[in-house]
Amino acid sequence: MYVFICQDSLEGIFSGVYDACASRLGHRNIRLITGEPVNYELFSEYIYVTPSEEKTRKVIRTITSRFGMQFYESICQAAMSGQQHKNGKMDKADAIYETILLALADGDGQKVLLSLGEPCVYRIFELCRSTNREACHHLEFLRFGELENGVLFATIHPKDYILPYLAEHFTDRLPMDNFMIYDVTHQTVAVHAASKDYMLADAADLDLDKLKRYSEDELEYRRLWLAFFDHIAIEARKNPRLQMQLIPKRYWADTPELSRFA
Repeated sequence: MYVFICQDSLEGIFSGVYDACASRLGHRNIRLITGEPVNYELFSEYIYVTPSEEKTRKVIRTITSRFGMQFYESICQAAMSGQQHKNGKMDKADAIYETILLALADGDGQKVLLSLGEPCVYRIFELCRSTNREACHHLEFLRFGELENGVLFATIHPKDYILPYLAEHFTDRLPMDNFMIYDVTHQTVAVHAASKDYMLADAADLDLDKLKRYSEDELEYRRLWLAFFDHIAIEARKNPRLQMQLIPKRYWADTPELSRFA
């Protein structure tokens, strides 16, 4: 068995798909994984994949031209999922690779995506569902705050890499505003300038001290909101367990009224 070790990113996985197809080692003898394996297997050869923009573009061009954008978007959603291959579940890189092979053999990408009896396709379905659910939750709970310079700023800690979905959504909803969404988990930031498209950037060197300097209006509105939030609470009817069901605790740190309890 030849195991291709890919970077856990869209570019890394697509580069792995390209290398696996170009290797001519036989599809049945190939498996793709994201990141270092927990246990190395005997009689398996491990091949490290170097992410390549050119290879990624070629795979994207093949997928979109042969199977359409809907198939491509499903593959992207699966690649963005943060689910790990535990409890015997197929690695997302291998599921993507095998699903693409099925589509190439069948010729109809949409038909393949409906073949949930295939383990790789069902795994794609699970990963897409996880990514979509995470994106929907963050659209509900994401909070912007106004900085001193007038930029709207939000922080998120998502399990899945959903920043492109959020950036696209708020670019459509707030086209004339300057805003930033900082993904702490994946160390990426989405930056949107008024009347322009958004861009994604590495956030490793982000100056977090400047991003904590809120405007006077923002601080005042937060004070008023917290006062309202505290005063409408009925002490005798407090139910922390129900509160955590309605707003999971992992979102509390990014929510002004609940960050005090996170």
